[in-house]
Amino acid sequence: MTLRLTQIRTSGAERIVVAAMGGHARRVVGARSVHELACKAITAGSSLAAVIEAAGYAEEVDVKTALAERRVLAPIDHPDAAHVLLSGTGLTHLGSADARDRMHAKAQAADASDSMKMFRMGVEGGKPPGNAVGVQPEWFYKGNGRSIVAPEQPLPMPDFALDGGEEAELAGIYLIADDGTPCRLGFTLANEFSDHVTERANYLYLAHSKLRPAALGPELLVGDLPADIRGAVRVRRGTEIVWERPFLTGEANMSHSVRNLEHHHFKYALFRRPGDLHVHFFGTATLSFADGVRAREGDVFEIEAPPFMLPLRNPLALAPPAATAVREL
Repeated sequence: MTLRLTQIRTSGAERIVVAAMGGHARRVVGARSVHELACKAITAGSSLAAVIEAAGYAEEVDVKTALAERRVLAPIDHPDAAHVLLSGTGLTHLGSADARDRMHAKAQAADASDSMKMFRMGVEGGKPPGNAVGVQPEWFYKGNGRSIVAPEQPLPMPDFALDGGEEAELAGIYLIADDGTPCRLGFTLANEFSDHVTERANYLYLAHSKLRPAALGPELLVGDLPADIRGAVRVRRGTEIVWERPFLTGEANMSHSVRNLEHHHFKYALFRRPGDLHVHFFGTATLSFADGVRAREGDVFEIEAPPFMLPLRNPLALAPPAATAVREL
């Protein structure tokens, strides 16, 4: 059965890690964070699942109640937020080019946009056989550990933003060992959250549009990623669902293999610094923005997809203006 990990703050403000297999969720004895468990696994030369099994299980935990009470934390964090890197790849899913191409360019094949060209490169060379290296994907920087938003918590749109739209994705979670080896902890649902109006103005603004928070969780899926994941993503406004589409991911629905995306991220020595934690977003094929939806303050983004048992939900909030004037020393 699939192992899923959730970080929870108890009603007494204690941090715990809950391990779930099937319908049973139990506290992991002595564990206060997934990061702590991962460090133990690396030191022991073991797996995350084996370390959890060795620690043992305590009482059952009602994770759904904890989620409803907003006590579920993001499924991963680090004692020092500066040692967390959020990054991602785009145009990685079959069908993902359509939404981006509508934002960026003309539809004529003879005058394809850079987005469409990048997508075609991935379709032709994103899943190389064996250990061969495939074509590199688009890549973007998103922030550090301070950019992570927990489930059910407000997803803040900066006051200068032109839009705040969901991007339903999977994210891989990695911890770099002392010898520089990237170690994958697992996968989580994610709302990569971007400013699509800014991006649409000019694709060179993509870097600006990605500098936004991102929501993770509630669960970390440990082990292999299913090839075909099918769920749903929706935008709720009060009691109404104003937009809903299928959420398709996993390699069966992607133009790149996960191994190829991982290779092209960690080939840079900069991203193999011991002790760093990486959250890497794998892209999406579905955007409410592409269907003409403009999210409003208070709208709730919702993503659900088996084998994850819990949905990722976050309301959109508007952040107050921040002081940006530079002081001369």
